[in-house]
Amino acid sequence: MMRRNFLLSTAAMAATAIGGGLFFGSRAKSREAEFPVSLTPEEWRAKLTPEQFAVLREESTERPFTSPLNDNKQAGLYACAGCDTPAYSSAAKYDSGTGWPSFWEPLSAAAIGTRTDYALIYPRTEVHCATCGGHFGHIFDDGPAPTGKRHCLNGVALAFKEGATTAS
Repeated sequence: MMRRNFLLSTAAMAATAIGGGLFFGSRAKSREAEFPVSLTPEEWRAKLTPEQFAVLREESTERPFTSPLNDNKQAGLYACAGCDTPAYSSAAKYDSGTGWPSFWEPLSAAAIGTRTDYALIYPRTEVHCATCGGHFGHIFDDGPAPTGKRHCLNGVALAFKEGATTAS
């Protein structure tokens, strides 16, 4: 009986993972029209590098420690690589040790959007560009003061604007 329950539980978890991947994997495409900047997949492919397209439009993740922005210590703003909307300031950037650029807060609450992401079965807070819906990364509750948040972002999803101090 215990073996049967184990098999049923394992099958249910596998079905959830597979179904979640099929359902949530197409989320970005199904919500294109929800944002002020809305392009077709073909238009995004023409505008973005393959890596940027995979992260921003298909919610992929770049490998840790591969983005030059992870070690960037210059003053400036980090904008969406898809639509150029300023989203984060270097003043809120810190080294989280995770291998991805991390910030303790966005430039403004209006610059980003969030939603619950179940792609790994358990809930996480996904963060995206409020203007085009491009996937930035995830927000975790293990960041520094004053917010206690870690906005763990894909560097390829961001464009750094050196010296910029305000969104223009």
